[in-house]
Amino acid sequence: MQTIKKWGKLGGLLLAVALTVLLGQRSDMQRRYAGEVVRFHVLANSDSRQDQEIKLEVRDRVGAYISEILSGAKSRKETVEILEREKEKIKKVAEAEIRRQGYDYDVAVSLRDEEFPVKFYGAYRLPAGTYTALQVRIGQAEGANWWCVAYPNMCFIDGVYEVAGEQEKERLYQVFTLYEYRRLIESPSKEIRWRLLAH
Repeated sequence: MQTIKKWGKLGGLLLAVALTVLLGQRSDMQRRYAGEVVRFHVLANSDSRQDQEIKLEVRDRVGAYISEILSGAKSRKETVEILEREKEKIKKVAEAEIRRQGYDYDVAVSLRDEEFPVKFYGAYRLPAGTYTALQVRIGQAEGANWWCVAYPNMCFIDGVYEVAGEQEKERLYQVFTLYEYRRLIESPSKEIRWRLLAH
C-alpha cells in the first residue's frame, strides 16, 4: 500500500513538473512571436448593427491604407516606425470613412501593448498573450472588435481576410525561425481547425 502511495505521489510530481515546463514553453513562444509581429485592432462604437457595419468599413479603409504603407516594411521595428509616423493620417482615413457613412464618431489611433486571445488563420495558430497593436477606437469603443496581424501581413490578401497565401507563407518563413514557424502551425491540443473570430 505504501509503495502504491509513493508511486502515486511521484506520478503527481512528474505531472506537475511536465505541466510547468509545458506552460513555460508556451509563454516563451508567445514572447518570441510578440517580438516579431504587430497586430491591427479595430473597436466598434457599440454592438448595434450600424456600428458593427461601420467598424468593418473602417477596417477595410484603414486596412487598405496600412497595407500600402507597410508594403516595403522588412521588420517589426520598421513597421512600428511607419505606423507611429502615420498615426494622424490613419486617423483621418478612419474619420473620413465614418463621415462617409453619415456618422460623426470620434476616432482614437494608438500603438499600444494589448492582451489578445488565441487566434487562428486557417492552419496557423497565434497564441494568446500581449502583443503590440495599432488600435483604432471608434466612438465609445464598447462594441465587438476585430483584429488580425498587420506584420507579417495576415490581414488583407487580395480582398480576402485572415488567410495566408503563398507569398505570405514565404514571408512567415523569413520572419520566424524554422522552430517558431513549426510551432505556429501546431496546436497544443493537436486540433488545428479553421476559426473566424472577427465579429
